[in-house]
Amino acid sequence: MRKHFWWITCVVLLVSITIISWKPVSATNKATAKPAPASAKELFQQYVDAVYQAANLQASGLDEAVFKKAVTGFMNLKSAQKISPFSSVLTVVDFNKSSRQKRMWIVDLVEKQLLINTWVAHGQGSGDEIANSFSNTDESHQSSLGFYLADDVYVGKHGRSLRLDGLDAGFNDAARAREIVVHAAPYVSQSTINQLGRLGRSWGCPAVSPEVSDEVINTIKGKTVFFINGNDSNYSSKYLDEDLSANYVFPAGNDGNKIANL
Repeated sequence: MRKHFWWITCVVLLVSITIISWKPVSATNKATAKPAPASAKELFQQYVDAVYQAANLQASGLDEAVFKKAVTGFMNLKSAQKISPFSSVLTVVDFNKSSRQKRMWIVDLVEKQLLINTWVAHGQGSGDEIANSFSNTDESHQSSLGFYLADDVYVGKHGRSLRLDGLDAGFNDAARAREIVVHAAPYVSQSTINQLGRLGRSWGCPAVSPEVSDEVINTIKGKTVFFINGNDSNYSSKYLDEDLSANYVFPAGNDGNKIANL
């Protein structure tokens, strides 16, 4: 009888010890568990979101996916030392939009501010209201997609103009030879839209209104990043490496949770 009693007692004690020792460990794990640190790509997305919202870019009509592509290229170009480490101005042109819309945005990424939002023309060979065909070929009169550097100012047949250097081989690297520049054009205006239902078209240049041409040129000259987006499944760019851009801006991941290279 005693043996049976002691056996039952031992079993009860063993179960009690197991329960007592198990509960605090579980509770402690829950209390002290830390969320996994954000990856560089997650932090980069948060940064893009923050600039997009602070600059009120959605209200101005810029799609966030297009903006992210442009920022990705901007950071890739900084990483490759193609632009000044102090550069913060980014120009985005989205030829997926109707030419009736103000589809050029100039953004200061440090100040998180939209500097200019205005009309911009596409090439007459690229389409009527919306650009849907693109080329890097001379005399095509088509626009060219991709990343450029907005370089130096000169005075030519269109007056004060800004040269563009195409950086995407096979897509826009003939820009200099084709004389693809930012310049003023009278057909970039509300009156032309009222008359034609769209803007007038260039020979491939991203032409802007005479009313804002000097402001645009003065804001982006001196090797700032200029990105033209459009609907072309063949387009690709080595500057759209999201891992590179994320790790460039946030090289330590979540450590310090701050931007290191902008």
